[in-house]
Amino acid sequence: MTALRRPRVAFAAVAICLGFLSTGHAQMLPSGPQVLTFFSTVDDTDQPYAIYLPPDFDASAEYPLVISLHGAGSNHRLNLRRVFGKSNKPGENDVEASRYFPDWEAVNYIVASPYARGTMGYQTVAERDVMDVLADVKRRFPIDEDRIYLTGLSMGGGGALWMGLTRPDVWAAIAAVCPAPPPSAKDYAPNALNLPVHLFQGADDTVVHPDSVRGWRDTLDALGTDVSYTEYPGVGHFSWENAYAKGQIFDWFDQHERTAHPDRVRFTTRRYKYNTAHWVRIDALTPGTPAQIDAAFTDTNRLAITTQALDGFTLYLADHPQAKTGRPLSLSIDGHSLSVMAADTLSFHSTDDGWAAGRYDAPPLAKRPGQEGPMSEAVAARHVYVYGTADDPSDAELQRRRKRAATAATWSVYRGAFLRRVKVFPRVVADRNVRESDLETSNLVLFGTRQSNQLIARFGDRLPLRVDTTATDYGLAYIFPRGSHYVLVSSGRPWWTAQAAHDRGAFGNQVPALRLMGLKDYLLFDADGQTIAEGRFTRQWHVPEADLAALESTGVVTVRSSR
Repeated sequence: MTALRRPRVAFAAVAICLGFLSTGHAQMLPSGPQVLTFFSTVDDTDQPYAIYLPPDFDASAEYPLVISLHGAGSNHRLNLRRVFGKSNKPGENDVEASRYFPDWEAVNYIVASPYARGTMGYQTVAERDVMDVLADVKRRFPIDEDRIYLTGLSMGGGGALWMGLTRPDVWAAIAAVCPAPPPSAKDYAPNALNLPVHLFQGADDTVVHPDSVRGWRDTLDALGTDVSYTEYPGVGHFSWENAYAKGQIFDWFDQHERTAHPDRVRFTTRRYKYNTAHWVRIDALTPGTPAQIDAAFTDTNRLAITTQALDGFTLYLADHPQAKTGRPLSLSIDGHSLSVMAADTLSFHSTDDGWAAGRYDAPPLAKRPGQEGPMSEAVAARHVYVYGTADDPSDAELQRRRKRAATAATWSVYRGAFLRRVKVFPRVVADRNVRESDLETSNLVLFGTRQSNQLIARFGDRLPLRVDTTATDYGLAYIFPRGSHYVLVSSGRPWWTAQAAHDRGAFGNQVPALRLMGLKDYLLFDADGQTIAEGRFTRQWHVPEADLAALESTGVVTVRSSR
């Protein structure tokens, strides 16, 4: 067990005497494990997370923080026990173990374990919950920004890799135990250049195959990551009992602090949603296509930068020890030499003649942060499911439409103890009952066509696709921006009946919303669920020329002209 390393002093004693309570970091909670909640704007619910507070909490100090992610079929309470090395008692099941916290040896860490909606992986709503828990803990308690760690087991180990690699500047180190990450996580492996990673795995694991984790080790090692790998002979999927035994994970965390201003940043992303790392931000990319920047100080005020598949980026050089503002800064960008006056913030954009100083100006209606897709983004934040009444349907048809929308909105499932339990509670309303506040605050999942749904008709002139009302043998789903929000349109057969949605459902879950995971911006499929066309809209939200023929070949889809 790690020694009780003293937290960093954050304020002078005089500041404490003058009233530390005003910072919001004073707390009257007991030390040890307990459960707190935060308010989620996704569905207006209080969401729980388990938290451990060290003894003798000192409001004048900054504490290291561990965010720990639970596995499939588990929860926040069980996971907090696990990270401290506490398994169930002999003969005790998870339900019984969830009812109490056992005693364990104290550490000078704050540890938080989000519930994150249950068993749905750590993308969309669950991903947002983790970041909300991080924000809530930082709001309540003084946290050392350079000592925030991420760990998880199984599904949570995959979540640790996903959330660690997409946000590499948030964490000081990540520890992933028998990790089961989403397939797209590998795209972000280059981002761990400044992020130490420790992988743990049981050699006899039949749930997460050791070869997959060894592959992660080899990939990270080849990329120059500070990666450690521990494999336990004869151990199956319960390798967390070894990895977390006696709280030893805190000893490993003790060895690492975040480098806030590394000399070199290498960052890859496919999405604006994940576009920053340390002192670099990618400003212009093609969502779905990997964009990469590799920026390194070769000397004071000298930078060598290479890029791939991006048209703009920004450097945040304030407080970087290698950047002296007010003096000339020499840059080589993809072999093109530039000299500018160093400043706290510098932006660059590509031109026909190479790179130039200045912010990238996105064309009107171009994809950008919060307006890039893919379809899963419609349900990653606050959203409302809307069925149509515009064509005055019969009572039977109205009930059928309401049932379809309600099916899509049913995230909550329960299959044995905690396994496959997902808890998200969005609203279902008729088009005529959508309020202005819904339009102002929510993404909209719209069922029907412009003839049957008032809102599809309302947005119709802007939408890139529409399907004929007689197209009962086809299904069309696509996402499109609406101001700072999205609409997801589902016409004909619903998206969860498509084979593509079944192939890519998170953890085999039957939740319709999770069937959007892995899908792109649009999907057209036939009565057998087979894909006719699937892809990403262009940067200007038009259908790519390569997919026009496939979409129009059925005779039931009309594509708005991109000219």
